[in-house]
Amino acid sequence: MELHQLNRQEILTMLPKRSVDAHKGDFGKVLLLCGSRGYTGAAAMAAMGALRTGAGLVYLGVPECIYGIEAVKLNEPVVIPFPADGDTFCEDASGEILKRLPAMDAVLIGCGIGQSEGSFAVLKTVLENFKGPVVVDADGINLLALHKDLLRERTGITILTPHAGEFSRLGYTVGTDKTAAAVTAARDLGCILLLKGHHTVITDGETCYVNPTGNPGMAVGGSGDVLSGVIVSLLGQGIAPLQATAAAAWLHGAAGDLCAEEIGQYGMLPTDMLLALPRLMK
Repeated sequence: MELHQLNRQEILTMLPKRSVDAHKGDFGKVLLLCGSRGYTGAAAMAAMGALRTGAGLVYLGVPECIYGIEAVKLNEPVVIPFPADGDTFCEDASGEILKRLPAMDAVLIGCGIGQSEGSFAVLKTVLENFKGPVVVDADGINLLALHKDLLRERTGITILTPHAGEFSRLGYTVGTDKTAAAVTAARDLGCILLLKGHHTVITDGETCYVNPTGNPGMAVGGSGDVLSGVIVSLLGQGIAPLQATAAAAWLHGAAGDLCAEEIGQYGMLPTDMLLALPRLMK
């Protein structure tokens, strides 16, 4: 078992070099399927996390019932409305999303999408039809709890980002050895696993990274959505999936540490971390 402790120098070597004649299409096209009524912030945080870490084109797909909110709130992402049933995606959204998948380099699904039948239909469509890397977070993980076969049967790379509660819903416990628990789950599910918390563990079941950055001030709603946006951004830019996930964890935690140092842990917000992220990548 290879075990790596992350540091800034290693992270910087993972980031792709940027050609002087590059254009936005060279820096990744990513699709984020996020949000529902009452959870518009989750979608916005994820989209801005992707943009603040270098994604060239960010397409934010949301249920049409919150499209107006996101379109006013966000300037840089391309916000796309998909069919909704009440507060969340409906099953009809799957066909529209399917048309978008071939053009994408990476997909994120789950942040704030709820746990409706329509949301599950969208998740299933992405996992079964998209061949590139998929990040599954939050409600997406909860939806998979009873459908883990979708992970085991998938040919593409899947990244799961559970906290301890979501990890438990998947059928695993952190216990006294967090690394061993993460490795077991990654091997069983056939995925890359980012197990959140103090000293976040990132593993594909063979190689492990342990992240030393982060602090309790990051324990606030929206922080995890930013992390998911960073992961899909780095995937879209062509970084290998395990390294992209590990680098995202380090950057996210280090941004939190900058905020804690400058404004304190009690009042720092995910929006502060979004502004700190670019300072760590120069």
